[in-house]
Amino acid sequence: MPPHIMPSFCQPPFASMAELRTACLSLPDPDPKVAALIAERDATLTKPPGSLGRLEELSIWLGEWQGHQKPTLEHVQITIFAGNHGVVRRGVSPWPSDVTAQMVSNFQRGGAAINQLARNANADLAVVPVRNLTATADFTAFPAMSEEEFLDAVSVGYTAVSPALDLFCPGEMGIGNTTPSAALCAALLGGTGADWAGRGTGLDQAGVNLKASVIDEALCLHAASLNDPLDTARCLGGYELAAILGSVLAARHHRIPVLLDGFVCTAAVLPLIKLTASALDHTKLSHCSAEAGHRRLADALRLKPILDLGLRLGEGSGSAVAIPVLRAALACHNGMATFAEAAVSQSDVSIQ
Repeated sequence: MPPHIMPSFCQPPFASMAELRTACLSLPDPDPKVAALIAERDATLTKPPGSLGRLEELSIWLGEWQGHQKPTLEHVQITIFAGNHGVVRRGVSPWPSDVTAQMVSNFQRGGAAINQLARNANADLAVVPVRNLTATADFTAFPAMSEEEFLDAVSVGYTAVSPALDLFCPGEMGIGNTTPSAALCAALLGGTGADWAGRGTGLDQAGVNLKASVIDEALCLHAASLNDPLDTARCLGGYELAAILGSVLAARHHRIPVLLDGFVCTAAVLPLIKLTASALDHTKLSHCSAEAGHRRLADALRLKPILDLGLRLGEGSGSAVAIPVLRAALACHNGMATFAEAAVSQSDVSIQ
């Protein structure tokens, strides 16, 4: 089934940067009682303690955020936020910006990799062309977005998340968007363009060097704004990155667990954790991208990838591949018999 194309303009929930900042600092916590109950049940299942490895951890994570002792994945949503970037005019991508709209059409027709992967994962797929794919300003000359534009994009993402979801997976599509992603990393984690710029969708080494110098130009131009994570996202980011930030924030407010995708998605939520150290506790990293900088970014955020398959597609593809791993975790936790139910003797030796 083709994905639903969601409207890209909405009644914004954030009327000001101060209002957004307050929302970023007002975050609910997971339910520790549910986590304890899941761990208690896990200890009684017919297996050696800890023998399912990270699957056991993932069951606890899903349950403590959903608030259910037996968590479910009945309502799983992958939402691709699409946007264009004015900095593409500087030659930071070998692809023209027109490809963003062409890929949105491909998503709609069901012809992209993510369509197949979402179907395989039994996940709903939606596409949001943020601000109708109007490009941001070239951030080497101007802030990428005005405050109004930034807040609108964040609001688009925020309102795209239904409170009824069991799991939310943001994805992205935007020619040139690894450049603002690398710029955000350099601004918020330190380093230069050369430390974070990668090949993206196929740059040669000369192209990577150009990309790095473009990022350095932007860092110099916006230096006065880079002490504020949200203003950094406004000056150096993109519409789809801002929407991803808003969607992950909404998921936290709704206590919905989130699977993050690759480099762009992870960079998009970096401002949240720079504001509040626990801001990404409801997220897991689906995979580590082959894009230069993603492993370093994941390490900085202490996000351990579920998978490491060399993917660098974007679109939420890594999350779609990881969803069946979560389903496997819940199948074991919810479906296995306890030692008592199966009349199986337990070992009296604990695993250290």
